[in-house]
Amino acid sequence: MKILVVEDDEVAAEYVKKGLSEAGHVVDLAADGDTALEMAGAADYDAVILDRMLPKRDGLEVLSNMRENGNATPVLILSALGETDHKVEGLRAGGDDYLAKPYSFTELLARVEAIGRRSDPTAAVTKLKVGDLEMDLLARTVRRAGQKVLLQPREFRLLECLMRNAGRVVTRTMLLEKVWDYHFDPQTNVIDVHISRLRGKIDKEFETPLLHTVRGAGYRLQP
Repeated sequence: MKILVVEDDEVAAEYVKKGLSEAGHVVDLAADGDTALEMAGAADYDAVILDRMLPKRDGLEVLSNMRENGNATPVLILSALGETDHKVEGLRAGGDDYLAKPYSFTELLARVEAIGRRSDPTAAVTKLKVGDLEMDLLARTVRRAGQKVLLQPREFRLLECLMRNAGRVVTRTMLLEKVWDYHFDPQTNVIDVHISRLRGKIDKEFETPLLHTVRGAGYRLQP
């Protein structure tokens, strides 16, 4: 998912960003309410993690403005205010979930992925299969013909994108946007390098290749 994290504590924000990135998500950061509102309206996010106490504009004000502007992006509110009344206030302001500080990152990850699945039915899929290649999105594991395939986080995201579009050509532009969150061509061979590595892991030891290059178009994953 593409997630906006709104947190004025730089250390906490970087910690959350690192954890979410390692789990395969794309993360943007905002450090105050005004920036958060601007970013939330300028890009399509799958979820927002919103701290309640923010400079310039309070988190609940940001949330209320988002909803008034027709922005229905799922929002997980983070707050040191953990009393029931505070949670009710946050949910009634338009929040989809509320997590009190201090929290465990594991719980935060589970909650943000849950609100993302509720808003996007296709995200509820937890396992992907193409031929004898299987991916478990929750366990973050990949197997081919029953054999475990070890992938780096970026390789996992690349394969996930290809598997979700199995049988269809995935263009280089699509990969740059979905896997690297680039909205421009960096003029590097980053895709070629990762495709080569991925092909070496999922095809090299097997008789039938799954990952095919479509010249002039992109790549296709199919049995």
